[in-house]
Amino acid sequence: MIIGLAAVLVAAAGSPAASDDSPGHSGDAPYRGKVISQLRHMSVEEKVGQLFVIEVAGRDANNPSDAAKAINRRMYGVDTPAQAVAKYRPGGVIYYTTRNNDDNIGDPAQVATLSNGLQEAALAQPQRIPLQISVDQEGGALVARFGPPATQMPGNMALGAGRSAADAERSAEVIGTELDAVGVTQDYAPVADVNVNPANPVIGIRSIGSDPALVSELVSAQVRGYHAGGVSAVAKHFPGHGDTGKDSHFGLPEVTHDREELEAIDLPPFRAAIDAGIDTIMTAHVVLPAIDPGVPATMSHKILTGLLRDELGFDGIIVTDALDMQGATSTYPPDVAPVRAFLAGADQLLVPPQMDTAYNAVLDAVRSGEISKKRLDESVYRILLHKHRQGIFRDPFVDPAHAVATMGAPEHVADAQAITDRTTTLVKNEDGVLPLASGPRRVLVAGWGVATTQAIANAFGSRGATTRVLESGTTPSAAAIANAVTAAQSSDVVVVSTNNAYALNPDTGGPTAAAVAQTALVRALIATGKPVVVAAVRNPYDVASFPEAPTVLDTYGYTVHQMESLVRVMYGEVNPSGRLPVSIPRADGSGELFPFGHGLGY
Repeated sequence: MIIGLAAVLVAAAGSPAASDDSPGHSGDAPYRGKVISQLRHMSVEEKVGQLFVIEVAGRDANNPSDAAKAINRRMYGVDTPAQAVAKYRPGGVIYYTTRNNDDNIGDPAQVATLSNGLQEAALAQPQRIPLQISVDQEGGALVARFGPPATQMPGNMALGAGRSAADAERSAEVIGTELDAVGVTQDYAPVADVNVNPANPVIGIRSIGSDPALVSELVSAQVRGYHAGGVSAVAKHFPGHGDTGKDSHFGLPEVTHDREELEAIDLPPFRAAIDAGIDTIMTAHVVLPAIDPGVPATMSHKILTGLLRDELGFDGIIVTDALDMQGATSTYPPDVAPVRAFLAGADQLLVPPQMDTAYNAVLDAVRSGEISKKRLDESVYRILLHKHRQGIFRDPFVDPAHAVATMGAPEHVADAQAITDRTTTLVKNEDGVLPLASGPRRVLVAGWGVATTQAIANAFGSRGATTRVLESGTTPSAAAIANAVTAAQSSDVVVVSTNNAYALNPDTGGPTAAAVAQTALVRALIATGKPVVVAAVRNPYDVASFPEAPTVLDTYGYTVHQMESLVRVMYGEVNPSGRLPVSIPRADGSGELFPFGHGLGY
């Protein structure tokens, strides 16, 4: 049973006791009195600070680089991350690798030390409220702020191809364990979007797939895995970003699903996440006309409160997607967006573009009565309760030596490779080229990605092959294509990697220049008559651009483990067991090229 938060506040303050199964988690009763006591002693300014999750520049809380100091001055008028925490007393901090030229993430010991320094700054404030430290570590090649030595798990769509809830849970557990070791308390994952639009420019392989049941099953498994690893989980992007043709980082997309489609496609994974005990749900900067025409979900009371709170019964934390994305900024000024999002039902406001403006706008709205103190207390209650529940109040610090031993631990790396080996999908093998005969051979590796093509070449080289690499970038030039054709003549096998060779221009509806050029490279290599293996190393839809290609493999990402698995499958060391987690349409729109669940074995 879910009891309204206002009732919980009253009960915890001395009225009849609130039920121990509310809000959301059993075992919260010991914390409620502490939270109520903290709320009573907090100023309005401190409460407003808890609503914000900010970014900070630098790898050291107190001694950042001169470049990082300059960024902090520009954003916050202070030099150091610790000073930013002291100024705003935010509820959380989010780590980035390279964003606005700032940088938080280096080696594990450094990140652990940064986390400790930020927590020290938070605990030095009068109320001694520790930070929630977050990061986007979805797994896979696209959204993974921690690179090596952090273990590189295969990512969502690869897990969808593997069809294993156990693998999805273990993948999340490894990620969570490593994040916990460096002081990160929350991962902005799993992605719960159902990718039903092959032209989706922002989700794609970040989604598990196009089947709501499969997405729901693996999202639930990931929630369990993150919790087992010691971090809280965030399902995103509510109410669903899987059927958009525009990237909300650069505009405001619209999802045209009617209510029936919403219930059948988009909402099941979020319902499953809630049932699995998800801690936080992140909003999407998308317009859903079926619920609230013209209003982004992040700013919609009908969506965040009416749909997510009242209908789905979610009583955890609602966090906005980044408020500096154009999906928010193109519609609402910096002083309006945070207030509108909060009034819509959000609890946490993520990286507003102008922190002083956003903070003062919310503070003014509370002082004027536009935001009631009761409504403010409800969100701060959720945030503080979450921190108690996660044990952040009890033990906010980490051991840098333990972080070094944990991140990239041998057993984690071994699990990552084993899980990845179960995800590679053989889409076509019409000429029987695969599996390759063992023994030395001359291999040309062409196509997209300097690191990707080299990783493929290294995997072949370790098996005695002589390799040549001709990386041609996202948009191969005519000269690059000609060079690859020439090199193919003296090769026994050609492997060509593609990345978004099916990408569509949202303005014209036709293929992008990059997609046209990559398709031209594939076709030119096929025309040489040499055995050509096409490896779609990102979205599996690429095959629709060159359906005549006789041999096609999908990896759903380009981590080193995924490139190793690719070559293992090509040599027959691993029997390809991945199955398409999406259906592949024909490029001319005439129907389906390959169905959901398609995949070949040996």
